[in-house]
Amino acid sequence: MADVSDASDGPPSGDGTAGDAARTGAPVLSLALASLMDDLRAHAGAVYLLHPQEPVLELAVMAGLPRPFVAPWERLGLSAKVPVAQAVRERRLVWVGDGEEMARRFPRIAVVLPYAFTLAALPLATGRATYGAVFVAWPSTHPAELSERERGLLTAAGDRLARRLERAAEKGRPARPEPDLLSPAPVAAGVGTFGSLEAARMVARLPYGMCALDLDGRVGYANPAAGELLGLPVSALLGSPLWANLPWLTDPVYEDRYRAALISRRPTSFVALRPPADWLSFRLYPGADGLSVRISRAGPRARPGAERPSGADDVPLVTMTQVLGLTGALTEAASVQDVIDLVADEIGPSVGARAAVVLGSQGGRMHVLGHRGYPDARLVERFEGTPLTARTPGVRALTTGLPAFFESRAHLEQVYPEREATPDTMAAWAYLPLIASGRPVGACVLAYAEPHTFPTGERAVLTSLSGLVAQALERARLYDVKHRLAHGLQAALLPDSLPSLPGVEAAARYLPATEGMEIGGDFYDLVPTPGGAAAVIGDVEGHNVTAAALMGQLRTAVRAYTTVGQPPDGVLRGTNRLLIELGSDLFATCVHLAIDVAGGRVRMARAGHPPPLLRGPDGRVRTLEVPGGPLLGFDPDARYPATEVPFPPGSVLALYTDGLIESPGVDLDDALAALVRRLASSGDLPLEELADHLVRHSATARRRSDDVALLLLRALPGGG
Repeated sequence: MADVSDASDGPPSGDGTAGDAARTGAPVLSLALASLMDDLRAHAGAVYLLHPQEPVLELAVMAGLPRPFVAPWERLGLSAKVPVAQAVRERRLVWVGDGEEMARRFPRIAVVLPYAFTLAALPLATGRATYGAVFVAWPSTHPAELSERERGLLTAAGDRLARRLERAAEKGRPARPEPDLLSPAPVAAGVGTFGSLEAARMVARLPYGMCALDLDGRVGYANPAAGELLGLPVSALLGSPLWANLPWLTDPVYEDRYRAALISRRPTSFVALRPPADWLSFRLYPGADGLSVRISRAGPRARPGAERPSGADDVPLVTMTQVLGLTGALTEAASVQDVIDLVADEIGPSVGARAAVVLGSQGGRMHVLGHRGYPDARLVERFEGTPLTARTPGVRALTTGLPAFFESRAHLEQVYPEREATPDTMAAWAYLPLIASGRPVGACVLAYAEPHTFPTGERAVLTSLSGLVAQALERARLYDVKHRLAHGLQAALLPDSLPSLPGVEAAARYLPATEGMEIGGDFYDLVPTPGGAAAVIGDVEGHNVTAAALMGQLRTAVRAYTTVGQPPDGVLRGTNRLLIELGSDLFATCVHLAIDVAGGRVRMARAGHPPPLLRGPDGRVRTLEVPGGPLLGFDPDARYPATEVPFPPGSVLALYTDGLIESPGVDLDDALAALVRRLASSGDLPLEELADHLVRHSATARRRSDDVALLLLRALPGGG
C-alpha cells in the first residue's frame, strides 16, 4: 500500500503490501475512519475508493465488522443501488434511518443483512474530483434522524479526508487499500495484569459457560464450564470459530444470530441441541471488538415447541438461505402468474402466512391479479374494484408505498374501524407495497390464520422481499405485454391456415421462444401449384422486430417466386439476391420443395437449413442430407442444387427449424436421433395429432431459447 501521509513528499517504498504500509507511513484511511467512528460513537464503517479507470468503488478498509459481512459489496459499480454508490452519484450525504427504510430503498442490502441498524454514507469529493465514499453504521438504538452535530461531524470528516486524498494524488501517491480495523474502539484503561488475572479467575468460577469471540467468531477465551457444556476441552475451542469444532452448531440460523448481534449491537439468543439430548441456551452480548457468549442448560420452556426464549423475538422467520433461494426464484419468474405462484407457494408458507393476494390498479380502482389460500374465493373477490380513494389498508399500501402490519383483528380495527377495510376472515395481515422504479406497481397481502407478531427483523425481511416481488412483477407484466405483442405479430406474419390440396395433407405448428420477449424469425408456407404444391420453411437470424420484418419479406418473396413457376433452386437463388439487395446484416436458412403428386416425387433445395426427415410407408425414417448451398444473404453468386426424392402415398415429410431439436446441454445429433425415433414410432397417427406429439417436448419445456416451427406433409393414396 502506498503511503498517503502528508509527512513526506518522497517516493513510496516497498512493494505495495500492507506490511510495507506499516513500515513506511501512517494508514491514513484507517486512522480517519477510526477517528470518525469514535466521534460519532458508530459501531461499524468502511471507506471505498473510486477506481482510477473504471466507474467502480472498491472497498479499501473496513472497521467494526468482519469483511465477509460486506463481501457482496467489496466492488461496486457506480450505478449500484446501495447507499455509498448513491452518495457518489448524487454527491450528497445519504441517510438510512432504520431497517424498514433500508428494505424499502435498498432491498438487496436488506436481503443479505436483514437486521436493525442505521447507516450514513457520504462522498469523498473536492471541487475538482471524487475519490470515493465512506459509510458508518449505528445499532438500531440510534435515533431514526441524524442530528445536526452528527451531520456536521460527518461532513467535516469527509471534507478533510477528501482533501488529503487530493493532495496524495497530486503527489503521485494515490491511496490504496489498508488492513481492516477489527477493533476500532479504544481499549478501556485501568485494567492491568493483576485485574486481568482476577477477571479470568472470577469467570472460571462461574457455574455457566462463558466464551469470548472476536469479530470473526474465533474463540479467544473460554472458561472450564463452557468446555464441559460443549463437550470439548477448552484447548480445542481456542483459536477457531465456535461452530468450527461443533458440527451441531453449523445451522445457518445460529450464524444468523451471531451476525444479528454484531450488526444490531443488541443481545440475541438461541437454543441448540447438543446430541443426543442436551438442549443448550446461548446468549450473545455484542461489543466493539467481538462477543461475549453465555452458555447454560435450556429449561423446558426455552426448547423448540415451547414458549419462545428471551430475545428470540428478533429471529426472522425467513433464514438467510431461504431469502437467497427466494431471490433466485423471483429472478426466474417470467410471467405474472409465475410471480403469483411464487408468492403463494414459497414466500407465504416460508413466513407462516395462510393466504396471499397480489393486487394491482387500473382506471382508479384496485384489481386482484391473483390469490391463493383462501377457503372461499368470494372473500378475495371483494377486493376487486375497490376505488383508490377508499380508506383501506390495501389501498393505502398500493397508493402510498408504505407497508402496514396488523398483529390481530383488534389491531386492524383500531386503525380501520370500517367493516370493509379487510374483507376476509383472517386474524393478522402484512400489507406490503410493491415498489419498482420508484413507484408503486401493486401490493401484496399476506394473511395469517392466527394472531401474529411482526418483529423488526421480520418486517425488514418482508419489506425487502416485497421489493424483489415488485421488480419481478414489473418484469413479468412487461413480459406478458411484449409476449402478447410478439405472438400477435408473429401470428400475423404466418399463414392463418394451410390450404387444402388434392393428394397432400398438411399440418403445421409454431411455438414462440420462452426465454426473452423478442419476436422470432421462423416461418413456413404452403402454396398450391399446378399438379401439386410448394412448401417452404425457414429461419431468419435473430429474435427482434427486424428479424420478424425480414421474415415477412422473405416469405412474400418465396411465395411470389413460387407463384410464377420458379423451381426450388430458382426460388432460393432469387430470394438470396433479394436479401442481399435489401442490405440486411441478417442471414436466413431455408428449405424449399415442390411436390409432384401424380409422379409421387419431391424436388427440393436447401440453404443452410436442418435436413428434412422422410418417413416411408414402411415406417422407416431417413434424414434427407441432400446437397445444399450457403445461408441466404451470404453470397450473391451462390447456387442451390436441387435434389429429387420419392414421395409415395403414405409417406410423411417433416420440415422443421432448429428450435425443435436444439436444447441447452443436449447433443444435437442425439436430439435429432430422438426426433427420428418419435416420427418412426408415431408416424401413423392422424397428422394433427402427430404434429402435437412431435412438438410436445418443446411445448412443455419451461425455458425455450429459440422458436419452433414444424411443417408436416403426408402423401395421400390415389392422389387424395
